[in-house]
Amino acid sequence: MSKNVVFASLIGSLLLVSGCSRNEPAAPAPAATVAATCAAHAAPKDLCFICDRALRETGRLWCDEHGRYEDRCWECHPDLRDPKRAYCEKHGLYQDECFLCKPELAKPAAVSVTLMCAEHGVPEAECGICHPELLADSGGMKVRLPSAGSADKAGIAVGEPGVGAMHDGIACLAELDFDQKRVAALSSQVAGTVTSIAVDLGDRVRAGDLLARIASAAIGAAQSDYLRAEADRALHEKTYEREKRLRAEGIASDQDLQVAEAAYRSAAAAVTQARQHLRVLGFGEKRIASLASGEDASADLEVRAPFAGEIVERKAVAGMQVESGAPLFTLADTGTIWAMVDIPASQLPRARVGQAVKLTVESLPGRSFSGKLTWLPAAIDEHTRMARARVEVANADGALKARMYARALILTGAPSQTLMVPQSAVQTIGTTSVVFVRSEADLFEARPVKLGARHDGGVEVLSGLHAKDPVVVAGSFALKSQFLISRLGAGCAD
Repeated sequence: MSKNVVFASLIGSLLLVSGCSRNEPAAPAPAATVAATCAAHAAPKDLCFICDRALRETGRLWCDEHGRYEDRCWECHPDLRDPKRAYCEKHGLYQDECFLCKPELAKPAAVSVTLMCAEHGVPEAECGICHPELLADSGGMKVRLPSAGSADKAGIAVGEPGVGAMHDGIACLAELDFDQKRVAALSSQVAGTVTSIAVDLGDRVRAGDLLARIASAAIGAAQSDYLRAEADRALHEKTYEREKRLRAEGIASDQDLQVAEAAYRSAAAAVTQARQHLRVLGFGEKRIASLASGEDASADLEVRAPFAGEIVERKAVAGMQVESGAPLFTLADTGTIWAMVDIPASQLPRARVGQAVKLTVESLPGRSFSGKLTWLPAAIDEHTRMARARVEVANADGALKARMYARALILTGAPSQTLMVPQSAVQTIGTTSVVFVRSEADLFEARPVKLGARHDGGVEVLSGLHAKDPVVVAGSFALKSQFLISRLGAGCAD
């Protein structure tokens, strides 16, 4: 075989192996492969952490300005670059860890450099002043004060969490109101003129005490009707008694006796009606009796207290003209107060009439009040999805006032030991509840916590805190202000 024949055969074999581009163009990539490729970074979409923030490592800081991890951004941190490792400028990683160029690496190499915040001396990923946005997803962020003496100047005090007995219960908000069974709106029964007032706003009165007098022609007319009815009854009574005697002697007829009896009974009914009218107008039996004897013919309506209580509203003034039904006073017995509690619908199955309730009011620190759940509604509010129930609370000293807001704990189980901190120790940053734990004299940690019920000025900590942690119990707002200082434009500037 000649050399030319051998060479032709070799060329033919190579063409069979590699394919001829002139005659058979390469088949296009499958549609799925094209769709799964990030055009901007020439990388698989399911690996491209530059486009998809969900693919980034949790807790690893990201440089938004240059589109790469902060510890691999040589424009921000040129001093951290390892000159011995080749760098992938396109994807912002060292080439030996760039899984976008080499998908077979699959998982990026572990970060070996801990970025430190030069201004505050803590790891960058833990610096709450520089990165307050990381708080909610962290176990705690550091807050550095300007100096070791700053804490004392800010009035910061530290203590350990207390361990107290906390009942299992339903925590809810409440609004106080008068006991509606012991409140009365007192009004005038007739039109007239207020001649005198015997009480003032806030006065305590006993049942039957005189509150005001109202001069009225209607009172005089009612008294006249009564006196006239009494005189008529007395006259017909004498006639009836005489007819009974005459009938017994056989002088009068049965018909005469029956007529006299009917007239007497009619007169007696008129007296009863007139007396009832006087009672409606506020006349007591003693005054009616004195009226019949001629001792009291005053044309004044007396407004008296129906029960013992406090004058909580006064509209009457001397000399004012009033119409029938015009409000004059509101009387309330404040010895018992109602707390209208809003129970979430999800907690309603745990509530039972008769359960004990603990009540605290922010304006009365250090005090708690005991009550009992006395009524549960048949329906919940369609807007709030809560049930407004009633708690009756003893209020012997009158410390609780209507329209106050309170916190209520409906006790549903036996007490258990739990961590407690003062309410002054808890701050809210965004939607996260935090307490500050001291690490050094000028260094504190903003610790996210889950809170439970509030009781006697304290709040239950369900998670995020340990019994021996040195918690800031006073001055925590100063630390919150320091934590948020970067949002005011005074934080780190890289």
